[in-house]
Amino acid sequence: MKFSCEKALLQSAIATSSRATAPKSSIPALEGILLEADNELRLTGYNLETGIRTVVPADVQESGSLVLSARMFGDIVRNLPDDMVSFSSEGLNVHIQCGMSNFHIQAIDPEEFPELPSVEAQNALLLSRSTLTDMITRTLFAVCQNDGRPILTGSLFEVEGDVLTVVSVDGQRLALRRAKLEEAPGRDFSFVVPGAALGEVKSISGEGDEAVAITTGARHIQFKVGNTLLVTRRLEGEFLNYRQSISWKSSIKLEVEVKALMTSITRVSLILQDNTKNPLRCIVGDDMIYLSTLTPTGNATDQCPAVGSGGDLHIGFNHRFMMDALKAVPAEKATLLMGTPSTPCIIVPTNEESGQESFLFMVLPVRMSANWDK
Repeated sequence: MKFSCEKALLQSAIATSSRATAPKSSIPALEGILLEADNELRLTGYNLETGIRTVVPADVQESGSLVLSARMFGDIVRNLPDDMVSFSSEGLNVHIQCGMSNFHIQAIDPEEFPELPSVEAQNALLLSRSTLTDMITRTLFAVCQNDGRPILTGSLFEVEGDVLTVVSVDGQRLALRRAKLEEAPGRDFSFVVPGAALGEVKSISGEGDEAVAITTGARHIQFKVGNTLLVTRRLEGEFLNYRQSISWKSSIKLEVEVKALMTSITRVSLILQDNTKNPLRCIVGDDMIYLSTLTPTGNATDQCPAVGSGGDLHIGFNHRFMMDALKAVPAEKATLLMGTPSTPCIIVPTNEESGQESFLFMVLPVRMSANWDK
């Protein structure tokens, strides 16, 4: 194998492909990056769950393939001078040269690197990079972290007509983001993407109007962004029927300034530190939400103006869950829908029609053990 490439381009490709390498594995090749050179240069990382392959502009003089330690290869290229990098190999002996720097390192047999799964297209859709990144950002935080419910460790992608809905749920909260597709795929379908893979999709998507092509097969899903593609397994099983889970029978409706409520929650949560066992206490009054926290070391109170009447509802929440939701609201004002101390709270952008919300968050309250006042 022999090629030359600009250092910045090679460094970027290494950073992208190494996101899918295994940090530690009994198979050394999984900790490495597969380099393949023929009419183009391809770098691939694959940890048996998610694979990332990217194409690098390079001048290929001799074809070939080999595997290099992702950590070592990345460290070497990152510290080279900003110049053209010359790469050559004889068997598994590799020579990297740039400026006055020379490295001779040992590669791994490419036969030990597992083949990246191919995706036989069953369904496909296109959406902009910025839209996909936004949808992941506003829902990924609610993915279940408990492997006891594997299907909920991913996000549901549901296509109906020209609308894409992404839903994440962990048993305590639900986050939903809805966006209109520029072109309807022609059929309705759904699939569940592992949360860990979506974090990598977000990283390679970034911002911009360039389209992301999503292709689903029987067992895998492919995301293609420019010269980079990510392949991951699709999660199997029955995802939560989120429509039945969302209860619109709420007697209390309040409108709040998102930043104002976030500021109040931040203030009273300062004494909680990392202890999530002490809930955020809320008394929902007339045009005001009274917030407080109580720990063995002290207490804090604050007030947040609102529009509406809460009937002095006493309700408690996990403060982190509420902050995650408010950070994700794509609007300056939000509507809070509540009923009783034991029924979920729904947060939606103000002035959006029921059933057509661009964003929705639902969180279960925390059971309160004692009476408390404003």
